[in-house]
This record gives sequence, structure tokens and C-alpha cells, in this order.
Amino acid sequence: MTPKIWWYVARSTGMVAWAVAAASVVWGLLLSTRSARGVAKPAWVLDLHRHLGMLTVVLTGVHLGALVADSYVAFDVTDLLVPFASSWKPGAVALGVVAFWLLLAVEVSSLLKRRLAHRWWQRIHLASFAVYVLATLHLLEAGTERTNVAVVLLVEVVTALVLFLTLLRILAPRRRGAARGGARAPGRSAAVSG
Repeated sequence: MTPKIWWYVARSTGMVAWAVAAASVVWGLLLSTRSARGVAKPAWVLDLHRHLGMLTVVLTGVHLGALVADSYVAFDVTDLLVPFASSWKPGAVALGVVAFWLLLAVEVSSLLKRRLAHRWWQRIHLASFAVYVLATLHLLEAGTERTNVAVVLLVEVVTALVLFLTLLRILAPRRRGAARGGARAPGRSAAVSG
């Protein structure tokens, strides 16, 4: 086994976690704007959105574990869980740390959704946008792929899509008293995990 295996695992899981988080945000926005209506059933979109959110948490966990296992930069658990504790690119790492904690808050609130007041769940779920922004900045500031033209282009295209769908979500007329369950009313927020 190559001594760089954990570095490769950390790199790849970081990139894939970002991509899956971005996909979850896009699916959540498609769900909340009803843009997928006629293309896919709302229940299917919601299930995919939820699974993408959980997969983001799992991949981020593997990313963090691989960083601790890697010896190139000596990260310990504190470096990866406390903002600005890392001596290696403290600002860039802190962006990822804060994104991770917000991701956990969104995911836990989604798992407890039936026990939370909808208004509280919705407010916590809005942190999904911060997760996307912070994770994207973390990728571009700390990631070794930040100079890769394909990665930068992917980030630009996905960010443009997220911005477009967010504007659509904000500007779309909202219906009152829309159905609960599989399909959310346009006035409801769904981003990283529902």
C-alpha cells in the first residue's frame, strides 16, 4: 500500500463530499421550487435529497478520518473539529470545520423534523446555504484541486445553478396551505437534507 493512500482518500472524499452536498442543495431547491414537477415524483426527489444529505455526512466523516490518518499534514481531531485550531491554513480549515458543524445541525434537525416545530426546522435548514458556501470556499482555499481548471469550472457551474434556483425560490409566487408530506409548498425550504 502506498504511503500516500490516506492523502488520496482525503482528497477524493473531500471532493466527492462537496459534490454530493451540492447535489443535495440542488435537489432541495428543485423540490422547494417544484422545478422537478412532471419530471420526477416529489416523494422520489425528497428521498434522494435526504439520502444525499446523509451521504454528505458519511463522506465528510471519511474525509476527516483520512486527514487524521494521513501523515503529510499532522492533523489531530482538535484541528478538524475546532475552528482555527489547525496550524496549517487555519482560515481555510476553519471554513471546513464550521461547514461540518452546520452540516451536522441540518442533518440532525432533519432526522428530528417530526419532533421540531416546523418554523425551527426551517430556520436550521436554511443553514444548508451556509454549508454550501463555506464548503465551496474550503475547497477553493484548502483543497489541492483549486488550481485544476475542471474543478474550478465545476464549482462555477454548480454555484451558478444554486444561485439561479435560489433566486427562483425567492421570487416564485408562494401558495398558501399547500399539501404536506412528499411535496412541499414553494414557501418551504429544503436544502442539504430534508
